[in-house]
Amino acid sequence: MVRTPLTEGQRDRGRALGQILRAARAPRTAAEVAHDAGISIDTLRKIERGAIPNPAFFTVSALAKALGMDLNELAAALGEGEEAPPREQGDLRAS
Repeated sequence: MVRTPLTEGQRDRGRALGQILRAARAPRTAAEVAHDAGISIDTLRKIERGAIPNPAFFTVSALAKALGMDLNELAAALGEGEEAPPREQGDLRAS
């Protein structure tokens, strides 16, 4: 299966997500937040620096919960209404 390349806007949004999450965990260590979210510290660090620009919803949800963040506010901060990536054949997400 070939993935559709991310647009520059999607990469920018991934970097913005990382900055928001890093700022939200400010006094806490990455290890503590990763543990509370049930993800690896490596995954958290990659998200924070934008190396994973499009993390899974459940990962973002777990991080938001661990940080006491509201998902709606997080989505608004990242720019709601931007164009979604095209669906791939066999993608089961609702349209």
